Order: sequence, then C-alpha cells, then structure tokens
Amino acid sequence: MNDARHWRSDLPEVEVGGASLPEFLLGRADLPGDKPAMVDGPSGRTLTYRQLAAGVERVAAGLAARGFGRGDVLGLYSPNLPEYPLAAYGAMAAGGAVTTANPLLTTEELADQLAAVGASVLVTVAPFLDHARAAAEKAGVDEVLVFGEADGATPFRELVAHRHPPAGTAVDPQDVAALLFSSGTSGLPKGVELTHAGIVTSVRQARAVMDFREDDVVLAVAPLFHTMGLNLVLAGGLHAGATVVTLPRFDLEGFLDTIQRYRVTTMIVAPPIMLALANHPLVDRYDLSSLRVIGCGAAPLSGEVEQRCAERLGCEVAQGLGMTETTCCIAISPPEAPRRGSVGRLLPGTEARIVDPETGADLGTGRTGELWVRGPQLMRGYHDQPEATARTIDPDGWLHTGDLCAFDEDGYLYVVDRLKELIKYKGSQVAPAELEHLLLAHPAVADAAVVPRPTRRRARSRSPIWSCAARPRPTSCGPGSPSGSRPTSACGRSSSPSRSPGR
Repeated sequence: MNDARHWRSDLPEVEVGGASLPEFLLGRADLPGDKPAMVDGPSGRTLTYRQLAAGVERVAAGLAARGFGRGDVLGLYSPNLPEYPLAAYGAMAAGGAVTTANPLLTTEELADQLAAVGASVLVTVAPFLDHARAAAEKAGVDEVLVFGEADGATPFRELVAHRHPPAGTAVDPQDVAALLFSSGTSGLPKGVELTHAGIVTSVRQARAVMDFREDDVVLAVAPLFHTMGLNLVLAGGLHAGATVVTLPRFDLEGFLDTIQRYRVTTMIVAPPIMLALANHPLVDRYDLSSLRVIGCGAAPLSGEVEQRCAERLGCEVAQGLGMTETTCCIAISPPEAPRRGSVGRLLPGTEARIVDPETGADLGTGRTGELWVRGPQLMRGYHDQPEATARTIDPDGWLHTGDLCAFDEDGYLYVVDRLKELIKYKGSQVAPAELEHLLLAHPAVADAAVVPRPTRRRARSRSPIWSCAARPRPTSCGPGSPSGSRPTSACGRSSSPSRSPGR
C-alpha cells in the first residue's frame, strides 16, 4: 500500500469520469422509476425517480430556451428541498454549471459570489427573495426564479413544466459542473471548479467504502450548498437508488422526529450533531433503531465521542476527511471496521504524503506534518485565480491541504489540527484540537473551544497563550443545547466551508 513516506490506497481502482453527472445519476436503465427519490422531511412532499429524471430534462430544456448553455452559471440560494437537485442537475444537463450559496450569506456576500462566477440565473425560496433580488441586481444576474410562490417572482415550476426537449445538448465530462465556494487553506472564499468527471469519480470512490444501498433512507441534514451534502449525501444516495429525505434546517427535536418517522437508515453529519446524539437526553425519547450507519465529517471528532455515539445508538459510526478542493472525500473509515478517532483510509486512486511544513521533507509513519494528496477527484482549480490555484496544487499535482495529519502503521489517517491553527509555545507545538478532544471526552461537556488570550507574562512578545472553554451538556433542548441552527465545528469555531467530511 505504501512505502515509508508515500501512501497509496490499496483499494481497487474505480473508473474515472466517463459521463455527465446527471446522466451518471439518473440515466441508468435500472433506475427505480416509481420509488421515492426525494422527500421533504417536514411535509412529506415526494419526487419519484421517474419524476426527478424527467424534471431534470425539462429544467434543462427550459433553461436552454432562455439561452442558458455551456459556460453559463445558475446560482442556488436555498435550504435543503426536494427541488434542489432539479435545479442543480438541470443546469448541468443544459451544459452549464451550478454555484451553491449558503443561506446565511448577507446580500453583499451573495452578490460577490454571483458576480465572481458570472451567474445569469438565481433560484431561491420565497423567504429569501428580497435578499436574492438585491444581490442579483448588484451582481448583474438576468433572472431570479423561486421555488414555490411569491408575488412578482417567476416560479421555478415554469422550468419543470417546459415541454420541449433541449436540442441534444452535449456535455463534456471535463466541463465544470459545480462552482462551490471555499476559503481553501487561507484567504477569502474562492470558486472551486469541479468537473462532471471529478464528481462522478468521487461518488464511485466514496461508494467503494460507504455502503449506500437501494433500500436505504438517507437523511440530507448536511447542507446541500456544501460539498458533503451535494456530492456525497445527495449524489451517493441517488446513485444507489436510495430515498433521500431533506431537512431545510436543523433543530434537534425535528431532526430526531424525522429519523423516527421515516425510519432513516443512513446519514452523514457534522460533529455538533454527533455530540447531541452521544449526550443529549432528548435522544432517549425517540426510536432511532432504524439507523444502520452514521458518517461524520466537516470537522474533527474525538474517538471517545464517536464510540459513545455508536454504543448509545447501536449502529456503525465512522469518520471521513475531505475538502471542497478534492470534490469531497480523501479518506473514509470503513463503517464495519472503524478505528476510533481516525478519518479512515485513502480512497481508491488516492495518494498521500505527510510533509514537514518547515523543511518540506517527507515524514514517515506516526509523524505529524501537512497532508498532501493527489488523485482523479481533485478540483480543476480556483475560478479565475491561477495564482491561488498554483499555491494549492503544485506542479506535480499534489494538493497541499493545510491539515496537520499522521498515518499509523496500517494506513489509517488521523487529523491533528489545521496548519494555520498550530501554536508554538516555548519551543513546543500545541494543537488546539487535541485539548478540545480531551474536554469533549467528558460526557457532561456539550462543546468546547480553545481560543487565544494574551497574558502579562507574554505581553512583550505579543504571543498569546490559549485558553480552554467548555460548555456544559444541557439537560433540556433549548438555547444552550447543541441544536442551534448555525453550524459550528466540534471545537466551537465556525466550520470552514473547505472541509468535508473530516476537516
């Protein structure tokens, strides 16, 4: 699998690319036509696989009739809904790309994103319409469509109802399918160019380890604007022929009720949800026995919390590591053989190095350094930012992740921290995540953070020392519980948009 300083996946290679993403997911002869493909968790509104496939074709035709085609970009500014893949895959099938926006963006932030990629169409929901219109005007977007109904807005259903098929739009698998935004290892958010071939390959890689099944009910609580939700949960679930249940927002009681009501079997969540599942008393009021496997990503999770969750729920629990810049996954822990605290083993076709961030030397087993990866799932680059691309992917094709990691003797990967968050104090290296993990190992702690705080002793050098703050586990679901609507990492910092699953 590897030599002393260069790791390679020992899993069988998967086919690389070969189709557009909509064709790969919905163009199969064995598509389970009358089976529910997408279900809205709160209302039960359903799209079957036949309706989803036909709807994507009609949306593509409706967009083409508006002049939308290769090189054009559709923006999606919406919570998780069954119509999300209609818009996303419809834009891709028309030859264009989709850029997904966090619903928490301000008008100015949304306008900046739309302008950066030259979006010509924006799809949103009625509650976001005022922000969407203001951002579209600033960014020069031609048309705003809305899921559902809103006064003075063009309903998205006009695209779904389009009856004239597109004139055989040819989609090159090397074309950009998605422009997802990430801050990368540093700096402001940048548009990450993900191709059809890269996303298709990433789905095949993930499914080689993640056992999505046709009889699964997959809960899409991970936001679909994020690569973990879009390219792993949604795409992986649909490729398996499973039923994907969407949640437009997270609150613990609604989340648990949805699992019980729809008999959810599989989900991939962020650490704050894992903490709630492991610790919160409300969990015991619901029947979660249908759960078969839970994946965790987007930030580090301690092995102790992972084990506690697995024991409490009686299901398989495993972690993974990924980035938007790697389409989604780099490594996934086999659910049937996890190693607690590890983000798993490299996916098929993936190579890795652990590099000393100061000397550039390759490090061996058990040594901590920056993780470099190479594989067919890597991004094409940052949109219109060749210098930022060159800083992230070197001439030999190695993507410098900015994660401090180490491999054990069996090729399991462990995330220690982020390179830019590593603290050096009196010659010693201190990883904030390590201290946070110690705090989170206690069952009475709901969340923890290590933050800088200057002291008089270090005032002359202006070097901070770091303080630990722990939030007690709540006894009821309320404002202090881990069910808040704004996602945070396990260490209390806002989750980086570049990290999925893992960190």
